[in-house]
Amino acid sequence: MTDQQRVGLTRRSGYPVDTMPFVDALAAGGTDFRNAYTAAPACVPARTSLLTGRFPSAHRVRQNSNAQYAYYEQDLLDVLRAADYQLHFAGKPHMHRGPADFDTYAGPYFHTRGPERCPEEKAFDEWLERLDHGVADEPTPYDVTTQLPYRITSDALRAVHDADPERPGLFWVSYPEPHNPYQVPRPYFDLVAPEDVPDRMTGPEATNIKQGNYAWLRKLQEDKRPGYDDNWRRYTANYLGMLRLLDDQISRLHEGLAQRTRPRLTIVLADHGDYVGEYGLQRKGAGLSEFLMRIPLIVSGDGVSVQERDEPVSIVDVLPTICEAVGQPIPDGVQGRSLLPLAYGEPAPESEFGNIIAEQGYGGRAYDVTARPPLHFSYDGPTFDELNTVTQSGAARMLRSGQWKLVVHADLPGELYDLDTDPAELVNLFDDDRHLAVRAHLLHELTRWQARLTDDLPNGNYTPLRLPHNWRWAPEGEAP
Repeated sequence: MTDQQRVGLTRRSGYPVDTMPFVDALAAGGTDFRNAYTAAPACVPARTSLLTGRFPSAHRVRQNSNAQYAYYEQDLLDVLRAADYQLHFAGKPHMHRGPADFDTYAGPYFHTRGPERCPEEKAFDEWLERLDHGVADEPTPYDVTTQLPYRITSDALRAVHDADPERPGLFWVSYPEPHNPYQVPRPYFDLVAPEDVPDRMTGPEATNIKQGNYAWLRKLQEDKRPGYDDNWRRYTANYLGMLRLLDDQISRLHEGLAQRTRPRLTIVLADHGDYVGEYGLQRKGAGLSEFLMRIPLIVSGDGVSVQERDEPVSIVDVLPTICEAVGQPIPDGVQGRSLLPLAYGEPAPESEFGNIIAEQGYGGRAYDVTARPPLHFSYDGPTFDELNTVTQSGAARMLRSGQWKLVVHADLPGELYDLDTDPAELVNLFDDDRHLAVRAHLLHELTRWQARLTDDLPNGNYTPLRLPHNWRWAPEGEAP
């Protein structure tokens, strides 16, 4: 698992820089879900959705600061414990589970610090802190072995070596990169020169079109760090180098695994994306754009077909997929659907996989673009968090269906985009009379999803009717 990895920046996906050759090879040898979405564009809500198979409005974790309030019956660890799996974790947690819940736990690693086992690692972590989540203009002055992905991979391989070979196991390796701060040592720093970075779709002028949280965040960043966007090509080059560094460590992880065991199922995914310069923004924080919402999702292993799947799927689908793979029942309250039949090459019912929903916002009214409420950091100085009281305010839901993208807010105008002609989502067709039928259809589908996601926990006396794979619609010819 990676953190803040934007889709579309690998050669397999059509990008001109070869950033992740090993992961591309994994995708080419398994099922590549090309339209996978996060449940929410923030770390903790997304990771809670991964663990629980529930959307944020159901598991109740809608911001990064309240993981401890996750609401569910059983999560991924409960399911695998019931199947007598040993549980091993290495890396960044950002979740409601902790060290006591695993057989081995290497961490926590976050974006600027991890367990330090030598002076060089300590010095590197202190250097990371001084970057203040910014962009390094020079190669990182520390060896790759001090980088967090290298240390996490080493920890994971120690767990693999010490694991009980007679019991099945989960090895969850969670990398904090390519999340900010944006830095890499050579040779990754030189993967692509800034002047050779491919052009972006949009620049800072796009925030004048998007307005709302986009414009507010853009102003905050410029107030904090004037000229913030001028260095976007160096930032992007660092980001691409971070992808290649990650790829090398994922390759190293798999090579080490192969010396001890053969994974029955391998899943590669991220929690959410990164603007990577689009709209003149870095990191994440505003809106439900495709740059933030789409995630890589690759499944390989026993019985998995070599294929590309275009159905829109979600991070919430991972838990029920693993349930089916290990022969455990899908827990009550799970809203995701098993993707195992799709990974095995079976057809997907259009009624079940024709569209997907995602969420953003912690509630309350959405703040105005001129708002300056108290934040959890000062308005003075260069330090800021793009996830804050303003950018995460209100409540929004998106629906992706084919070429169309619908966004509905609790108290703001609606949005409708044709992603085929407008991939940056700058031409809002919501009030265009020529698209009334499309809007009506998507609003109906969104309403059906909202009804579907009404939480059925806590359990009562009634027994819900569940179809195989936790699908709402039975495959053709298959009775409930």
